[in-house]
Amino acid sequence: MSTPSALPVGRGLLYITFSATAWGTAGAAAALLYQGSGLGPLALTFWRSVGGVVLLLAVRACTGRRRGDRRVLAGAVLPLRRRVVRIAVNGLGLTVFQAAYFVAVQQTGLAVATVVTLGSAPVLVAVGARLTMGERLGGAGVVAVSGALAGLAVLVLGDGGSGEVRPAGVMWALVSASGYGCITLYTRRLGRAGESQSPSATTLWSFAVCAVCLLPFALAEGVLPQSAGLGRTVLLLVYLASVPTALAYALYFAGAAVVRATTASVIALIEPVSATGIAVLLLGEHLTTATAAGTAVLLASVTGLAVAEARPAARPRPA
Repeated sequence: MSTPSALPVGRGLLYITFSATAWGTAGAAAALLYQGSGLGPLALTFWRSVGGVVLLLAVRACTGRRRGDRRVLAGAVLPLRRRVVRIAVNGLGLTVFQAAYFVAVQQTGLAVATVVTLGSAPVLVAVGARLTMGERLGGAGVVAVSGALAGLAVLVLGDGGSGEVRPAGVMWALVSASGYGCITLYTRRLGRAGESQSPSATTLWSFAVCAVCLLPFALAEGVLPQSAGLGRTVLLLVYLASVPTALAYALYFAGAAVVRATTASVIALIEPVSATGIAVLLLGEHLTTATAAGTAVLLASVTGLAVAEARPAARPRPA
């Protein structure tokens, strides 16, 4: 395996593009599982996390620790309490992010759940960074946040009673976006403090914490799938744990090491676009004019926010 620094930028872009596309299929797999497995969103998230842990452990056992992981561990050995706090924050954030997203898919459908989650997350991160770390939004940032709120309003209020957009599902999507935002803000704070972390180890421990936290809730909800259609259920669970989880996260972290964060955030918008296409073409979901308009405004606002963040970095620094 090549080290992150040796990875060509073009391949990094390809990795992130594949990851975003694969993440868009996770909600589709969940929607299909809801139709015949008897599993609820918490049990589904539990099995996804367990599968992710098993696959990531298998990869680490076959390849050994990556050099990047060894450099991180050798460069900064944190006290045990700090490491436990880091694992807990990332794990709990991932738990909320995944579980609430699957609840949103169940409540309001794949397209709306994915668009609201992935569209509102960068906005929540921008506002959270302003409140917790004093990062300035700037004029473009304020416009982007306002546009995202307007897109959400059109998405929810413009449904016209068609039932395609359910407020409860939108709220769960916002909860999911909050979990993602907490992980992002915490990682950014660690980066500003100069505390590097191993991406593969962080991902592995986060999924482990997620599985442990969800186990009692999954047991209460019903952790075992029904016998009818068990083969189909197992295949979908294996796909969910492997392609949009273990493989996608591994490729994303590898690509993010050589691709600018702003570029990665824009490419990640492929996820709601691909999820919407799957929902309409394969799952039979319908998008009203208001839903399509709200989606377009929301995604355009997020794109504008990413472009605004890229401008300061693109300017040459004065001598």
